[in-house]
Amino acid sequence: KGFSSTFTGERRPKGDRIFEALGTTDELSSAIGLAGEFSSEKGHTFVDQLHKVQCMLQDVGSNLATPLSSAREAHRKRTAFSEKPILELEQWIDSYSEQLPPLRAFILPSGGRSSAALHFSRAVCRRAERCVVPLVQAGEADPNVAKYLNRLSDYLFVLARYAAMKEGKEEKIYIKPEL
Repeated sequence: KGFSSTFTGERRPKGDRIFEALGTTDELSSAIGLAGEFSSEKGHTFVDQLHKVQCMLQDVGSNLATPLSSAREAHRKRTAFSEKPILELEQWIDSYSEQLPPLRAFILPSGGRSSAALHFSRAVCRRAERCVVPLVQAGEADPNVAKYLNRLSDYLFVLARYAAMKEGKEEKIYIKPEL
C-alpha cells in the first residue's frame, strides 16, 4: 500500500526522506562493490578497505532506519554511529594523497575501469550525503552519518586518482570548450 517500516516499527510512506536516503546508501554500496570487483581484477590492495566501507554503510543504513524522533534508548544504542570510522577514512585519505601528484586542474571521471567506477561511486556518495543532510538537520539521524559520507566521497575521489596512477592510466583533464 505504499508504506514501509523503520527499525523502530514506525510506518512511513515509501517516498519518505528516510527511505530515499536508505535506498541511495544501498545504491552506493552496490557501486562500491562494482568498483571493488574491477579493482580486485587489477590486484589493488585497497579492496579490503572498500569491503570495510560497505560494512560501514550497513551501519549507516541502520542509523538512518532508526529515526531519532521515534527511537527508544535501546534502538539508539544499537544503531549509534561513532566518529571512529570517520577518523579512519581521514587516515586513508592522507595515506593515498601523499602518494599522488598535486591536482593542477579539474579531472574528469576517467583513468581506467577501476578509477571510473570509483568516481561513479563518489558521485553516488555525494547524492547519499545530500539525502542524509536534511535528516540530520531535522534531528532524525546522527550527524556522524553525514560526516562519514562527506569524508567517504573524498576518500573515493583520492582512491580513484590512486587507482589510475597505479594502473598507469591517464586522468582526463577538463578543457574549456571554445565557443
